[in-house]
Amino acid sequence: MSEQQTEETAAGAPGGDGGAAGGERPEARLERAVRAAEQALIEFEIAVETFRVEVENFSRLHHQKLGPMYTRLDELDALIAEARAARTGDEEDLRLAREARSLVMPMPGVDELFHDWMDSDGISDDAAAMLTDRPVRPPQRVRPTEEVRRLYRDLVRRAHPDLAQDDAERERRDAFIARVNAAYGRGEEQQLRELAAEWEAGPAAARAQGYGESEELYARLEWLAQRKELLSVVARELEDSAIGAMLRMAPEDPDGLLDEIAEQLLAQVSEKEALLAELTDRA
Repeated sequence: MSEQQTEETAAGAPGGDGGAAGGERPEARLERAVRAAEQALIEFEIAVETFRVEVENFSRLHHQKLGPMYTRLDELDALIAEARAARTGDEEDLRLAREARSLVMPMPGVDELFHDWMDSDGISDDAAAMLTDRPVRPPQRVRPTEEVRRLYRDLVRRAHPDLAQDDAERERRDAFIARVNAAYGRGEEQQLRELAAEWEAGPAAARAQGYGESEELYARLEWLAQRKELLSVVARELEDSAIGAMLRMAPEDPDGLLDEIAEQLLAQVSEKEALLAELTDRA
């Protein structure tokens, strides 16, 4: 029997959606489309938030692990330029030495001063920790463990605010998902398990009711499409950022990429230290 014949038989059979005579009600197919669009949007939001956390963690670890090496390289460039200028006394070498020294401790711009203090939820976790004298807990790795990611995806699918039936329920879900996102960003498996238990013990979600008139369903589909467009912009910005581009270089092992870059920087440090030693020995 073909799929179409099966659907027609089910629709016309007793106990079907519309009974033997009525057939499927006009809004039923539209309701299914809305529910499918909701689930697709939730999955897309999970993917975007997952990547955002990886970008943020990679950025922090990149700064913590590699920042001192970049600083050392800048210092060595300045020392080498100064040693060369001291030997030659050439005006151009002196200018290059001054330029290299100015790069060692550049004056930060406004964006650099405030960038690390804000995240998608407002003030960042690190900034909040400093303001409240809590110790800052940097991420141990770029990508949370597979179990953490599984727990996170399961929680978001069940507790997403778009599944709320009224404003009060949406507000409760918004607050809960904010906690879920924070725990996921820190890779806290135990915290996510506790949140899962809390959600299970919380008030039962209201039974999904019919959406009503077709106009309301079409409006819901339009809102979902607009929300997806906004998320697409966020996703593109993340992918096009410098850190996002680096993550795309090693999508399966971003933590290994940090180690690889560190080895390359250490090799550069060794080369520059050898060159500086050669210049100062000649002097």
